[in-house]
Amino acid sequence: MANFMKRGKKWQARITWRDNNGKLHQKSKSGFDTKQQAKQYAAELEAKRLSGMDIKSDPLLLDYYDRWFKVYKKPNISELTARHYSLVRNLIEKNFPNKKLKKMSRMNYQEFINNYGSTHSFETIKKVNTIFRACIRSAVTDGLISKDFTDQINLVFDKDKTRKVEYLNLDEIKTLKNECLKGRSHYFTSRYMILTALYTGMRPEEIKGLTWDDIDFQSHTISINKAWDDKSKSFKPTKNEASNRMIRINQKLLDVLKELKENHKEMVFEGKDGTLPSSSAYNECLRNIMKKAKVEKQGFQFYSLRHCHVAYLLSQGIDVYIISKRLGHSNTTITTKTYAYLIDEYKTKSDDKIEKYLEKM
Repeated sequence: MANFMKRGKKWQARITWRDNNGKLHQKSKSGFDTKQQAKQYAAELEAKRLSGMDIKSDPLLLDYYDRWFKVYKKPNISELTARHYSLVRNLIEKNFPNKKLKKMSRMNYQEFINNYGSTHSFETIKKVNTIFRACIRSAVTDGLISKDFTDQINLVFDKDKTRKVEYLNLDEIKTLKNECLKGRSHYFTSRYMILTALYTGMRPEEIKGLTWDDIDFQSHTISINKAWDDKSKSFKPTKNEASNRMIRINQKLLDVLKELKENHKEMVFEGKDGTLPSSSAYNECLRNIMKKAKVEKQGFQFYSLRHCHVAYLLSQGIDVYIISKRLGHSNTTITTKTYAYLIDEYKTKSDDKIEKYLEKM
């Protein structure tokens, strides 16, 4: 119900309603020049309320972000991932310290992306936008706002700071694998980690966290149920719930990994000295192997092996859904966005095959 009254030369609109528990609520706004303006405001507010929007709550963007992170994200993410969310929080605190969630507009957000992106890489601005968008979509679902002001935003970034990575083709993947097999010794486990990444697409922290109990030599599977935290030198949860998974591996990798049992350690890649290879160690090992194999790629590092694994599976016609599950992605959208350049490449090849098949119909 709405009522209107004149206060001096201005009009005030007030609407009242009862929630599902019968509790009475009111919301009012003053300062309208005419009664008609006040009526229009009340009608719009009532329409939002009836559509399910929470018209009474009007939190700060920062306050909603904090609560959203605590309730929806914090329980299911690793400490490393949480740092990305902390970065976004700091950006909100710096750029929108007193901004109400309902007052945010698409233009406000685009201006923020323009300013921040002008001095940061594509990878950074993409990560910030992804987290920000997830929060605002949640606010829409919670009924606090009616529109997603992060929708259809143009990502702006500093091209000079954007790392360009050249990935391996299929022949180079095989060359790298063969060179890696040549010089291996169970005393030095970095090569074994590289081979595992090529054959499985696992994240480096997942590989380092493997124990012998995780490998089933009879069923040819690896159970990925934890990761390794270099900072605390202890186990930690995987990146998210979807990252807990069981994947099939081939006999060749199993035979190679068996060699590491000579170290008599609980953890698969733990060396004789009781330590795991650091990121600098296995990346240096990768660079040396690539140099010997005469494979030169700009920006290529250990994590790029995950891309190589995806490229190989796509080249063999493996469905994106299966690849997504193997990588531990929560949905195929993440996979298609992350590896869009590869998927488009193999889609073209598939389209060529489809055309040939249709000709034979």
